[in-house]
Amino acid sequence: MRLTRRHGLLLLPWFLLPAAAHAGVVLNVDGVDENLKNAVVAGVELSQYAARDVTDAQIRRLYANAPDQVQAALRPYGYYEATATGDLKQVGNNWQVTLHVVPGTPVKVTAVDVGMDDTAAKVPAIRRALRGVENLKDKPMNDGQYDAARDAVGGALTATGFLDARLVTHKVEVNRAEHTAKVKLTWEAGDRYRIGHVNFKNSQFRDGFLDRYLPFKSGDYFAQDQLLQLQQALNGADYFSVVNVIPDTDNAKNGTVDINVELAPAKRTIYTGGPFFGTDTGPGLRGGIEKRWINDRGHKWKNELVVAQRLKTLSTLYSIPMPGPNQRSFNFGANYRDANTVTSKSRTLQLVANETRLWHGWTRTIGMNALTGTFTVGKRGGEGDNALGLEHGRSTLLYPEATISKKKGDNPTFVRSGWSLTLTARSTIGTLLSDARFSTVMGDAKWIQSFWGRNRLILRGTAGKTWTDDFSALPPQLRFFAGGDRSVRGYDFESIGPRNAYDRVIGGESLLVGSTEVEHYFTRNWGMAAFVDAGNAFTGTDYNPRVGAGLGVRWLSPVGMIRVDVAVPVHDKNEHGIHLHVVIGPDL
Repeated sequence: MRLTRRHGLLLLPWFLLPAAAHAGVVLNVDGVDENLKNAVVAGVELSQYAARDVTDAQIRRLYANAPDQVQAALRPYGYYEATATGDLKQVGNNWQVTLHVVPGTPVKVTAVDVGMDDTAAKVPAIRRALRGVENLKDKPMNDGQYDAARDAVGGALTATGFLDARLVTHKVEVNRAEHTAKVKLTWEAGDRYRIGHVNFKNSQFRDGFLDRYLPFKSGDYFAQDQLLQLQQALNGADYFSVVNVIPDTDNAKNGTVDINVELAPAKRTIYTGGPFFGTDTGPGLRGGIEKRWINDRGHKWKNELVVAQRLKTLSTLYSIPMPGPNQRSFNFGANYRDANTVTSKSRTLQLVANETRLWHGWTRTIGMNALTGTFTVGKRGGEGDNALGLEHGRSTLLYPEATISKKKGDNPTFVRSGWSLTLTARSTIGTLLSDARFSTVMGDAKWIQSFWGRNRLILRGTAGKTWTDDFSALPPQLRFFAGGDRSVRGYDFESIGPRNAYDRVIGGESLLVGSTEVEHYFTRNWGMAAFVDAGNAFTGTDYNPRVGAGLGVRWLSPVGMIRVDVAVPVHDKNEHGIHLHVVIGPDL
């Protein structure tokens, strides 16, 4: 049966059929592209009965109204002369309706007339928004695009301080015969407001401290994006549980508007702790106490104790924030470390003083380190502390260190596209308070990219080089080793590196490690991985990479990503067996 609006009387015989209930309507639309098809389906009442019973009388009424509804649905897209014919038939207990749509010639915007005060029109954000309206010309008249472009100008006016701006002319003249439309929009911008006083409410800090977080000063033009920057900076400071930045537009006067910042202090002291497991460290317990602020100047203090099978640390860090555009802070800390790996054992105390800040989009840290302690290297390959080949040492080193780092990811919990890069340099200043001279440069990079839906490719690389006049005076943490969870899987932690005359691993002056990993996720939270790692620590040019390969399980748990890998050495006559690696933590 064919249908047009002019043929409504042809439906009369359907009224002679007995009324009966049917399961629903199966609707098909052809003749238009996917975008317009979705508009038609959403606009016709027939689509509402896909899962609802419909009587004969209802289907006849719905079918008869469909052409007018199609035309109404396509009008916002510039199609003012759309027509529809249809087929209606009963298939089983359902009604099958096919609408054949002819959209016709779209109405095109042939002229755009925009009026705006010159002062406002020269503001970059407003100028960009006006360009969006002007770009409507020579395109089909689309109500959604028109509304969005018009509203973007109004939003730009408000966001840049024209708080009294109003739209005084908004007209669209459509000539259906010629298929043309003319757009005319005029705004009165009014005065541009400036920022007055900033009121911080319920702050626990001394007057003036939070002013350092302001990305603007009193008298600057009002800018909504800067208010957002202020809110983000205060949230990032980790002092408050609530941060609301609200312009007091109701009381704006004399061309200025005050800003109210409503705050609620966060919990001052944070206690953390619990058991953990890492294949590099073994099972252990971790506990920490952090003071978000210890005085009205916003100073912070963090302490942590780790007691694990192969690692024990006690650390403290005192930070003095210096809020501002660079988010500076001065940090002073100490770290006692007792480490016992398969190749070395050390007990060291490290004192740190540095400055951290944002630097051209990177996080930069520059400071001084003092390191002292005892160590033993060359454990692997023999039994007991008195075995031949063990090398014992004690040293004190004073050296500056600089690090720059940056990471970008589309999701902090599960990265589909992102990368990280860290570069570090450290060097003693001659023999000043140091038992040896050394200089080190090191880089660590990681890149993640999803592909083909639920798959990720992960590339990782680490490289480093040390120059020294006395390698034997360097403790293990200043030497290079390979092997372990984040290095070459299939080998124990720090079990790969140059050996001494007694065939014991003592670490090297250089490091080069790379990894390729592919992950596939069966569900949102569960997946598997296949990987190949290769690399070695070495001295001189004697680089002989070790290779490890294996499979793993990935679980995006409530506490973060958990990675469980099983790996084996590849073509290594001196190393055999299966190694388990467990890592808990973020992708970047």
